[in-house]
Amino acid sequence: MPQLEVDGAALTYDDEGPRDGDGVPLVFIHGWTADRHRWDHQVAHFASKRRVIRLDLRGHGESTGAGARAVDELARDVIALLDHLEVDRFVPVGHSMGGMISQTLALAHPERVERMVLVDSISRMTYSRGRGLLMAVSTLVPFKLFVAANIQRAFAPGYPRDEIRGYIKASAATPKEVVMTCYGAMRDFDVLDRVGEITAPTLLVHGFHDIQLPVSQMLRMAKAYPDAVVRIVDAGHELPVEKPAELTSTLDWFLTGRA
Repeated sequence: MPQLEVDGAALTYDDEGPRDGDGVPLVFIHGWTADRHRWDHQVAHFASKRRVIRLDLRGHGESTGAGARAVDELARDVIALLDHLEVDRFVPVGHSMGGMISQTLALAHPERVERMVLVDSISRMTYSRGRGLLMAVSTLVPFKLFVAANIQRAFAPGYPRDEIRGYIKASAATPKEVVMTCYGAMRDFDVLDRVGEITAPTLLVHGFHDIQLPVSQMLRMAKAYPDAVVRIVDAGHELPVEKPAELTSTLDWFLTGRA
């Protein structure tokens, strides 16, 4: 896989699909402790007709580098990659922390963001009692237990346990320093008072059973967007892998079928 050196990190990425395809490139941005393969279903669908770019964020997946202490740092990595690939306008599609990165990109580079898709993401971290307790004890419990508790909660009830165990194992393989610094970056993220500046048409797709970032928080954010459409899916926080076909069809509608 190709890699790009950016500020002490080697970013692994995929750049697929026709350069002269339908629409501007899609840029898929994964969430905390995940990797670019969260988007396998969507990339397989869209790469047949338009350019599709995805990356492993610094310290995640096959990328190297220390964790980011602010979401802005991760957004700068994405822009560095797009500049390297000579991509001007694009559509960011971000899941969870990737959605925070997408909003940061839209605010910092409004002229480059044509549309935006936020999947199970929010503009300001507001904690449920359970999530607040988990954060409070996060430095006191063993690292693998901390990761396992977060990932277990990310899936809707009834999702296959064997598959969840696989995602827990993959997340726990992310270096502890990367996991904890990015966790802090999400905790400090807050652009809710600025999302009214984002005029790009925006799709907000959210799992009904998401207890990591509840639907109520997303709806609060949606009210602040000048041009947003909301879709609620019968899934948890890990919508790209829980309901991949439904997410892909919703993206297709937003990108090509919506007036």
